[in-house]
Formats: sequence, C-alpha cells, structure tokens
Amino acid sequence: YLTSNIVMLKWMIAEGYGDVRTIKRRIASMEAWLANPVLMEADPKAQYHKVYEIDLATITEPVLCCPNDPDDAKTLSEIGEQKIDEVFIGSCMTNIGHFRAAGEMLRNVNGQLPTRLWVAPPTKMDEAQLTAEGFYSIYGKVGARTEMPGCSLCMGNQARVAENSTVVSTSTRNFPNRLGQ
Repeated sequence: YLTSNIVMLKWMIAEGYGDVRTIKRRIASMEAWLANPVLMEADPKAQYHKVYEIDLATITEPVLCCPNDPDDAKTLSEIGEQKIDEVFIGSCMTNIGHFRAAGEMLRNVNGQLPTRLWVAPPTKMDEAQLTAEGFYSIYGKVGARTEMPGCSLCMGNQARVAENSTVVSTSTRNFPNRLGQ
C-alpha cells in the first residue's frame, strides 16, 4: 500500500495539491521505510486499559457489521439467507485492488446484476487507472452505478440507497443516514 500511496503523492504534486515540500518529505519517509522496513513495537512499560487478543486462525468466514452499530458484528452464516438489495464498493479505506477484484468477478457476468451495485473509488487517480485498465466498462456492462471518486454513500452525500433496503458495503461508516434512512 505504501508504494501506491507514494504514486498518489507524486500525482498530487504534479496536479498542484498541497505544500510540495511537505508532500516530498512524506514521500522520502515512505521510501526510506520501504528500503529498510522496521515494524513499530510497543513500549515494554506501556500500560493498557484493556488488551484484546484475537486468534485470526479462528476467523474462517467473512464478518459483517449489522446496521447502525459497528459492535453488532456477525459471521456471514449467522446472517443467513438475507436478501441483498444493494452493494456499495467504495470509501477512503479501499484501495485500487478491491475494485480490480470486483471487476474480475464481474468480467464474465452476462447481462445486468439482480442487485444494484454502486462503485466509488477513493481517488480520481484510481478512477483514471481503472478506466485505462477497462474495469469501468465492465462495471457499466453489468449495470453498476459509478459515482464520483471520493466521499459518496459513506457520508450520505451525492446519492442514497433506497429506503428499507439491505446493503452490503465496504465502507467503515455504519451509522444512520450514511447509506440511507
């Protein structure tokens, strides 16, 4: 992810975003870390209010957070045969690989999807790259609605899902009126 962030920061300089000196310092720091990656370690004397230990080997299926409460997490099998009305792939927490993976899954779909699909990459740079790679034509072929890159359904702006619909989303926002009512 750091490599793609460096590319994005260089693009931001070329497009005139922000303070060039600050962005160049960030790029230099990232490149230095990539040349000699050292993971951070906790201070051995640090005290924590609470420690959570999760054995990732016990997570054997997708975990989804249910409406309006990120703490209401369930496994896919616990949710069961719930009808999905809409799907949103987007948010600032996604990266171009998620959109490529979705495009590859959709590549051999014939006709329109039975579920409304929203696609909103986090940056214009990602949108341009996905377009150049042909993924936007795949999204269009299956009837996906592509939104402007950046803040979209996560923030409840630009557009909204239908009322009383069940939505699966890549967004980290799970509050009332973020994706709809």
